[in-house]
This record gives sequence, structure tokens and C-alpha cells, in this order.
Amino acid sequence: MATTGSTAVTGTDADWVHVSRRSLSQDAADRLAELAARATGAPTGLVQLLEGRSMLMSGGYHLPAVWADLGAIPAASTLAGVILDSGCPLVVHDVLDDARVPPDAPVRRADARAYLGYPVRSRTGAVVGVCAVVDYRPRDWTVAEQSVVGHAAEVCGTFVAEREALENADRHRRFLDAVLDNLHDGVVACDADGRRVLINAPMLRFTGRTPEPFAAGGHPLDFGLRHADGRPMAPEDTPLSRAFAGEELHGLEVLADSPMQRPRVLLVDGQPIADASGERLGAVVALQDVTELKRTERFRDCELAVASALAEAASATEAGPRVLEAVVRTLGWAHAELWLVDGPGGVLRTAAHWSAPGSVAEMHVPDQLAYGQGISGKAWLTGEPVWIRDLADGEALLPADTIETSQLHAALAIPVRSGDDTLGVLAFFAEVVEDPEDALVALLAGIAAHVGQFLERRRAEDLELQLARSKDEYLALIGHEMRTPLTSISAYTSLLREATPAQLTADGPALLEVIDRNTTLLRGIIDDLLDLAALDTGHATVQLTPCDLAEVVREAADAARSSLTGDSVTVRVDTPAELVLPGDRLRLRRVLDNLIGNAIKYSPDGGEVTVTLTADGDYAAELVVADRGIGIPPDERDRLFSRFYRSSRTRDRAIPGSGLGLAISRAIIERHHGTIALLNPDSGTAFQIRLPMNSSD
Repeated sequence: MATTGSTAVTGTDADWVHVSRRSLSQDAADRLAELAARATGAPTGLVQLLEGRSMLMSGGYHLPAVWADLGAIPAASTLAGVILDSGCPLVVHDVLDDARVPPDAPVRRADARAYLGYPVRSRTGAVVGVCAVVDYRPRDWTVAEQSVVGHAAEVCGTFVAEREALENADRHRRFLDAVLDNLHDGVVACDADGRRVLINAPMLRFTGRTPEPFAAGGHPLDFGLRHADGRPMAPEDTPLSRAFAGEELHGLEVLADSPMQRPRVLLVDGQPIADASGERLGAVVALQDVTELKRTERFRDCELAVASALAEAASATEAGPRVLEAVVRTLGWAHAELWLVDGPGGVLRTAAHWSAPGSVAEMHVPDQLAYGQGISGKAWLTGEPVWIRDLADGEALLPADTIETSQLHAALAIPVRSGDDTLGVLAFFAEVVEDPEDALVALLAGIAAHVGQFLERRRAEDLELQLARSKDEYLALIGHEMRTPLTSISAYTSLLREATPAQLTADGPALLEVIDRNTTLLRGIIDDLLDLAALDTGHATVQLTPCDLAEVVREAADAARSSLTGDSVTVRVDTPAELVLPGDRLRLRRVLDNLIGNAIKYSPDGGEVTVTLTADGDYAAELVVADRGIGIPPDERDRLFSRFYRSSRTRDRAIPGSGLGLAISRAIIERHHGTIALLNPDSGTAFQIRLPMNSSD
């Protein structure tokens, strides 16, 4: 037994440095084991590395079968463990005669007799393995042979150190990649030649693409970013180009396109990278996604714009386009529509629509939509918001040719409500695909609520104005319309009281006739007031049974003609043979008598009154009574259905009437769930009545 080299340095397994067998490739280990064996004339060479507290065979040359399948064995049971403990080479001339050889050492099972091993050290000097040669007969190892194995161990240590350095670099790179990929900001950097050397996952997520290399002009193309106003960037204007040119960027706002999605808003910081001498090493930029922050700001701006539009508008017709424009411009949608419910017709009628300039190639907006038709009709039907991610993939809620020509994709419809009543629908369309977003739905639902409140407020203001006017006109009626017959009754009663028997015999019947006529007139005014009050409060009985409105129209027209003398006014009627709807025949006849009677009353001699009845699909009946008479002054038209209202032209011509006929007519039509409106003909007056053809109860 003999040893060579420096004095042994003892240690414990706690001092051992763990390395992985990956620290040295098997091919390199096999080559080193072969070189050591051939140089020393030994039949077997081997390289073992420490992993944990076990020795692993990393490579070998002519290994016996018992070692080839050895696997991991405790280092304390091996001669390699002796080297690890001492940190010194181990020279064994005969295994059978050397007390340092553990009883269960693998060399004994392999029938080895001589062993020469040197420690393999890491770049820090720690022992991480063993390079050894083995002979199967006792042997004296020469100094030259020991030197060869020592050099092989040094080479092995160099390989281990290089491999460890690469693994450390890889670990650092992976650590850096993990840190960068988990940042909220996107980061990209290039070297002095413009080659991309770093890009993290958020950067790819923000932009949906990797950056192009430097172009021939020396500028990186930078993901196809655009300026904040949407203009394309020239290569030299891109953030990485500017940083590469030496510019420092702070809070630069840019847009990043994403296929079929809205552009993302990014804030950019960037700077050049230089060494201590100022030589350019490259550039780096960091991008922060502020899309949601900007969207929140746009939401606030949208609410303010809508509130301003509603505050300044006098009607839904005026407010609609301004509200739609405010939403489309601030939220970046392409097209918007406002629909109002036409209860009598059972349809939605378009009140306004607005498209962003240049955004919609061709968008046809129909005049009306049926219940459940289209995305707006569906929102009316369900009473809930309807979001279509992509019209091209969803239900056929728009005509296919409209979808194709307009290039619209996402769509959202929001009911406009007041309490439990749906007053209309707001619909919005985008040119990109968008997944449902609760925040956006909540915002637009709030805007729809503002529009609903606006409509209700305008209705309440109109009613309040009408009430105030009604009070004044009621006083005027008391002072004129009712006082006139009362005065006449009082005067003729006094005449009767003061008349002599002869005068009573001669003039009494004529005086009583005047009193009776004025009494009838006064009773009619009172009956109309009571009937109107009952209709308004719902106390009046309105029986909705199947009623042929065409027949009622013809009967009313015939009755009106019979009251005419000569050819003073012509009454023309155009109706279908039959048009049945739910209605109260007597009350509808009263409405027709009022309208036709007024048309005749206000027409000049030789004038013409036309009564036209048509069916608007299967939804509503439309009746128009028109004349070419004195007409209604434009500034008085909003008062036409007020109680006791009589136009200035009627009063100027002393045409008799109480001013209650139209108010009663409107009350009757509304109890039929219909509408009555004054049209605007070139001359004369025209009233339009719309009644549902199916019961709303």
C-alpha cells in the first residue's frame, strides 16, 4: 500500500459539493476515461461525479458489467469517497492488501486489484468527482502514470467548470426571463447591431407579434406601432429606433394594433444603453398597457358628453343624434341607433342613427323593426342587454349583405326603460370582434337609463305645461263658453217672467226654444268634461271587442254627408272592405265624428275632406283624416290636444266649439293603446290615428 502527492486533507460528507451528472456530458467523460486508461496502460478507466451523497458513473472505458449497471451508490462505500474525504489522490497497489478499501467497495465486486484515482475539482476548488484507472492485477503505479491521471482529472474539472458556468448562465437567463415575463410591462431590447436580444411575454401579448429586425435604413420596425392619433409610424419614429438613436423617452403614448381587436393604448419609456466610455451597446424600451385606464377615462367623458347632450336638447328627435355621436366618438364604436317603441304598431321605429365618419361602408337602417326582430328587437323582447361578439358568427340578427358591406362585427343593444316599461332601445356596432364586457354593458345601461329619464321628464314637462294651460283655458271657458249660454238662459228667463199673458202666448215658444238650446249646449259641455275626466282616470268603460273599423269609418262619413247642404264640402273615403281590430265601436265612432266634423267645419265652401284607412302590416291600423281648410298655426300645434284649446284662427272666424273634442279623442285612442298625432301637410290639417290590430291586454 502506498500514496503519493500532498498530505491528505480530511473532511466529512457535509463538505462535499453536489454537482449533477449533467455537469459533464457522457461523451466527454468516456473520452477522458479512455485517454487516462490508454496513457497508463490500464484496462479500465472511469469518471465519477458526486450527486448528493452518492457517486454516479458519468463515463467509463471498458467498464465491467458490474459497474456498467451500478447506478448511484453511497460515496462512503467507494474508493472515490476516500478521495472526496481527503481531497487527495489515492494510489492502491493491491485492493486485497489495502485497509483503506471499504469492505463493500464496488472494486471488490469487479475483482479489481489496483486503483489510481485523482480528485476532480470545480472552479472554486471543491472536490466534485473522481477520475481513476483500474487494473485487475496488483500493480505499482509510476509517477508518470499518476501524473497522466492527475492531468485527466484537471481536464475533467475544466469541463465541469465550463459546464457549470453554462448552467449558471442558463439559470440566470431563466430567472431573468421569469422575472421579465411576470412583469406588467412589456420589455424589448436590441444590441449595438440592432439584433433583438430580449423580449418578454407581456410585449408579445400587447402587440400580438414579434418585432422585425433592423431594416436596411438602420431602423427597427417595432411591432407596427402607431401614433396616439392613429397615424402610422415612420421607421425612424418608432420607440426603439428613437432610443437606439440616443433619445430618452418618458410616457410616450402609442397604439398597438391587434388583429380584429381594438388597438391597445401603451405608454413607452426607453433609453439607449452605453458602456462607461459612452460607446453604444444597444437600446431598451418598456411599454405599459394603459388601455383600461384610458377606457375608464373615455367612460367618464362619454357620460359627461351624454349628460350635456340631454341637458341641451328639447326633444328625443333632437337629443338622439347627439347622444349617439357622443357614445360613438368617445368609445370608438362605428355606428349607433336609437329606436323608440311604437305601442299601437307593436314595432320599434327609428328615432336617430349616427355613424363615425369613414367607419361604415354601407349601413341600411330600416324605418321599423318588429317585436324580436334584429338585435334591437331582441333586446325589446327580452328586456335585457344583447351582446353579439361577432355578427358574422352569430344569429342572423342583421341581413347578411349588410354585415358584409358594412364590415360590422360586435354589436350591443340596451333597452331604454322607465320603471317596468320599455320605451326604446339603444344599439351600438363595432368594426372589430369584442367579447362581452361587464363594465361597458354597465356604462351603456346607465346611458340608456339617462335617455329613459329624459323621455319621461320631457313627457312630464309636457303634461305639466298642458295642465297649466288647461287651468287657464278652463277659466276662459268658465268665463266665456259657459257664461254665454248661462247669460242667454238668464236673460230669456227674465223675459218670460216679465211677459204679459198675450206676450207669453205670442213669443213664449220661441223664448223657451232659445232657453232649451242653450241648456243643451251647457249640458253638452258638462257631459264632455265629465266624460274626459272619467277617461283620464280610467273610470270610463271602454269595451275592446272585435270591431270592423272600416265599417265605422264609412258610417261616420255617411252621417257627416247627410248633415251637409248642397255641395259645400266633399267627403271622400278610402277604406278596405274590412279591417277588424279590438275596439269600442261607440267611442271610436265618437272620435271619427269629432275629426270629420272638425274637418268639415274648418273647410271652406267647395273644400274636400279625405278619410283614409290602411293596415300597416299585421301590426297596426292607420287612419288619416285630412282637410284643406284654415289649418293650425305652427306655434300652436303643441297645444292642440289640450283641454279647451281653440286655435286663434278658429276664434278669429267665430267658429263655435268648446275645445274639448280633440282632448276627448286623444283620451279614447290612448285607452285603445293607440296614438293620435297632428301631421304637417302643406295646407289644411291632417290627423293620424294608429291603433293596434292585436289586443295589448
